[in-house]
Parts: sequence; C-alpha cells; structure tokens
Amino acid sequence: MSEREPGAALRALVAAAVGDDPSAPASAVTVVERGDDPGPEAVLSALINRVADDAASDAALVGVVPQIDSSLAGRIAADLDAETRLVFTGSAADRLGGPGGAAVRSVVSAHGVESYRHDGDSPIGLLLVGEHAVVGSFDDGGLAAVLWSDAPPVREWAAATCRRYLEAADPI
Repeated sequence: MSEREPGAALRALVAAAVGDDPSAPASAVTVVERGDDPGPEAVLSALINRVADDAASDAALVGVVPQIDSSLAGRIAADLDAETRLVFTGSAADRLGGPGGAAVRSVVSAHGVESYRHDGDSPIGLLLVGEHAVVGSFDDGGLAAVLWSDAPPVREWAAATCRRYLEAADPI
C-alpha cells in the first residue's frame, strides 16, 4: 500500500487491477477504513453474515489470507455453512507452522475449511463470498481497510487471483 489512506490506496489498487479509472465514481464498490464507524472487521463480519443469509446455502467462500486474526477467522467460519477454501500466505502461512498455528488450524478444521499454504506473500487479502468480492488491506495494526463489490470485473479479477494462489499452494 502507499502512504495514502488505506481505503484510497485499496480502491486505486483494485481499479488498476480491473482497468477502471480510479478517479471515476465508485458506485460499484464500497470501502471502509479503520476508524470508520463501524470499522473494517465489523463490516467484514457483517458483510459475510449478510451474504451467507442471502446466498444459497451452497455458495462457497474462497480466499487468500495474508494475516491471521484467529477471532475474526472463527467468526467468519462460524457464519458460513458452505464449502470454504483458504490459501494462507505471508505471515499467515508462517503462523500456521509456528507455535500458535495449532490454534488457528483447530479453528479452520473445526469448521471444515480446506486450508492451503502458499510460500509467497500477498499485499492484500481476498475473499469471494457468493457473488461478492471482498478485498482487505493490512498494516501493522491488522485489517486497515475493506473493499467489497459485486461488479463483474472486480469479482473476475479476485477469482483469477485466488485461483493463481490456490494453484501455487500446498494443502495443509
């Protein structure tokens, strides 16, 4: 991310990835930053709850996770009864293999999450939930901003990025 506010940097990153003009009106995306009321963690949890309620029970969740917040992971996993595949990369992948990894593996295993480890890193987190793409930026304080959209270009980009990470990852 740049030195800009995390939400603006996240919006520009996604716009560049999907070929949109970052200065154009962003009606197809919503961004929430840390410090907003509610903050990104509450918004992410509420969004996943809403999507889980709206989507068919078999709507899958697929994601790339660069940092782990075990309490947030537990809330997200508890909110979905659908197939869930997560690729852990960066510090999240390192944490899975470390002393605290057993607790995280226990949370994801208890909820039937298919877990994968990617040796690289990702500057952002991605989730595909039903027809929504969710993109998160992280900093030293954790989740700094969340962007979500059901716009086809954003969803297609997120799906292709998740596939790329999944293809390069190993099952845990």
